[in-house]
Formats: sequence, structure tokens, C-alpha cells
Amino acid sequence: MKCAIYKSNIKTNTYLYVEKENDFTRVPSALMNLLGRLELVMTLDLNPQRKLAQADAAEVCDQLKAQGYYLQLPPSDFPPVPS
Repeated sequence: MKCAIYKSNIKTNTYLYVEKENDFTRVPSALMNLLGRLELVMTLDLNPQRKLAQADAAEVCDQLKAQGYYLQLPPSDFPPVPS
């Protein structure tokens, strides 16, 4: 599966993955407004086994198929709360 990855110019370390370059038709307009101007970072062939720096490739693939986009948020500045 091919995908395009964009970074937000408003939200630091926030990336939007879409199925096709420059195709944001399945991304909610409210989300597009929150992200501001998007800059293409790269396009890549994605499969569930591929290693990604900050996201699980299988989850990205699932979200792209289900909703047409995947939103990668920055890692939390806080450690997980113990249960």
C-alpha cells in the first residue's frame, strides 16, 4: 500500500498519513483546520511488517483502509501512569 506523509506547520511533531499524495478527501475538515498548512515529508510503500519510527505500521495500514488517514501525534512528555 502506498501512502503519503505530511507534517503540520502548527502542531509540532504531528504527522498525517493519507492514501494518496494530495488527496485529503477522507480527512475531516475540522482536523485539516487544526493541522494548518501541511508539508509533504515523504511517500512510501507501507506494509504491516515495515518498521516506522513512531508508529505501528499495521495500525497505520488498518486506519488508512478504514478511514482514509492516520494521525500520528507527538510522543507524550509524561511517562505512563502506573496501574
